[in-house]
Amino acid sequence: MDLVEQRRAAVPVTRAVPAPAAAVPARGAVRPDLEVVFRRDYRLVVGVAARVLGSRDGAEDVAQEVFLSFGRCSVPASEARGWLSVAAAHTALNALRSGRRRADREEAVAAAGETVVDDVAEVVVTREERDRVRTALAHLPRKQATALVLRHSGLSYAEVAAALGLSPGSVGTTVRRAESALREEMVRHESSD
Repeated sequence: MDLVEQRRAAVPVTRAVPAPAAAVPARGAVRPDLEVVFRRDYRLVVGVAARVLGSRDGAEDVAQEVFLSFGRCSVPASEARGWLSVAAAHTALNALRSGRRRADREEAVAAAGETVVDDVAEVVVTREERDRVRTALAHLPRKQATALVLRHSGLSYAEVAAALGLSPGSVGTTVRRAESALREEMVRHESSD
């Protein structure tokens, strides 16, 4: 045995074993933990979405989309609450933005002389105020809007921090800046009306 062979024999061979990836369900398969997570976090997801949209029906549609996405992802169930909260906020903000585009199209059609039925809820002053807030919220940067929605949906600073990948100490600052930006956006839209 030569020197190289002796060294090989003396040193045990170790091979790097890749860390097991979180299991991604096979196409068409359902995550085994989906029902547990759904039952535990459905109200949270609907609550976050409802705060953004102001509509329980719309919030339930968002929750359906969010849980379908969760069913296809590899997020561990232990981290699902934060992931679902952020996904609900993002999906609701996207729905809000697309709803604004739809409303703009409907107004353009109405201006062109076609008949569009007015939404009775828009007549009520409190609804108009909520609409103004939602419009302003849709114009905020995504991170600020999400932090604001999550915090006002009842999540603690620690939960918001974990969901958004922030330090817990920065959540308060982020939320305060988001509130300030929201007020400025509302004033800007009010003056343009």
